[in-house]
Amino acid sequence: MGKMSQDMCAQQAGPIAPAAEDALYRKVIWRIVPLFFLGFMLSYLDRVNIGIAKLQMAADFGFSDKTYALGASIFFWAYMIFEIPSNMILRKVGARLWISRIMITWGLVSMAMVFSRNATAFYCLRFLLGVCEAGFVPGVMYYTNSWLPAKRQSGMYSLFLMALPFAIILGAPISGAILQFMTGVAGYAGWHWLFVLEGLPAVILGIVILVMLRNKPADVSWLSEPQKRFIEAGVTTEATHKVGGVGAMLLNPRVWLLCVTMIMFNTGFYGLTFWMPTLFKNSGINNDFTIGLLTAIPYAVAAIAMRLYALHAERRREHRLHGTFPGLLGGICLFAATYYGSHFIFALAMLSLTTACILSLMPIYWTVPGRLLTGPACAIGLAMINSCGSFSGILGSLVVGYAGMQLGMYIMAAFLIVYAVLFFCVCPKTSIDAPAA
Repeated sequence: MGKMSQDMCAQQAGPIAPAAEDALYRKVIWRIVPLFFLGFMLSYLDRVNIGIAKLQMAADFGFSDKTYALGASIFFWAYMIFEIPSNMILRKVGARLWISRIMITWGLVSMAMVFSRNATAFYCLRFLLGVCEAGFVPGVMYYTNSWLPAKRQSGMYSLFLMALPFAIILGAPISGAILQFMTGVAGYAGWHWLFVLEGLPAVILGIVILVMLRNKPADVSWLSEPQKRFIEAGVTTEATHKVGGVGAMLLNPRVWLLCVTMIMFNTGFYGLTFWMPTLFKNSGINNDFTIGLLTAIPYAVAAIAMRLYALHAERRREHRLHGTFPGLLGGICLFAATYYGSHFIFALAMLSLTTACILSLMPIYWTVPGRLLTGPACAIGLAMINSCGSFSGILGSLVVGYAGMQLGMYIMAAFLIVYAVLFFCVCPKTSIDAPAA
């Protein structure tokens, strides 16, 4: 082990031009990001298409907002419970096998949502979907930590997390169109077709990942041996400055603050995602396809904003203020959108800014765990933090369902402001010393 580590470090210390290093990491990013981008987009589509399906399911079964809110939140209870065990298994069996299993099973369960004939079946299938999908996001985060040092991850995360707005930009109009135009085809409701047509791609992509993904740099054929050693040396050298033990991780106050900040901003994201179609319908818009198109607008704005904002943060090599400001602005905009909700154009503009703010802070937020943790602490820490994100999915659905639309949105606006204060406290003051990948 000692000789190997010395050899790896020697490779890292050896002469390599900055341009060649940047090109190497770009090559790595563009090899692994597209698969995970598609997977992440499908995972969010499978989570949030319930917001579009509700437009018909509620009428078919007489679901109240409280019934829908509970069903939407049950997914996250399962996801939260099984997140850490899933990432521990991934660390043992490898990302290729486990991420493929996650995607295939969640796609099959999503398709099985067509059997939701009553509230009980709806709740059971939503819980099973959460069990199957648990571990995907922290698994991807852990996987990238074995390829990229933390200072190289923010550029990759800004690309990976763009799957969130794209899932809505593409998914909301497509879902609305399926509801509008597939109703009655072969005797099935539009929401039946919605779950089948949007669950099948996850199964297909899971098979593709099983064939194409490799667990570590040493396993791939598209890198030379010196390139493999250089990548592994970069990760190994950086790991010496991080928390690696699970016990030390659990005693680290920054990790717990990261859990709380995740709950704060992610509650706003899920609240908007779950309830925005209903908000538009309450404004008097009755065409499902139009609602899907309107729902896509805030996320289209956010897709552009989050990439540009991440690049700006990397150019300035400053993450603390860049992660704090969107929380403050997003909270103010969400409050304004709610208070002036009767002014549709203004409210839509404020909702777009709120969505852009929430999504723009995410790539910056996710660099912080990678700067603190490594090894088993990283696997369990990432799963623990993302489990808190799952809890925010529960809050995002239930807050509005039980407090009402207006008060619920005010609560989520307050959460965003609290996030901003806490992130300023938890984010390391030191700058990131590498340009964007």
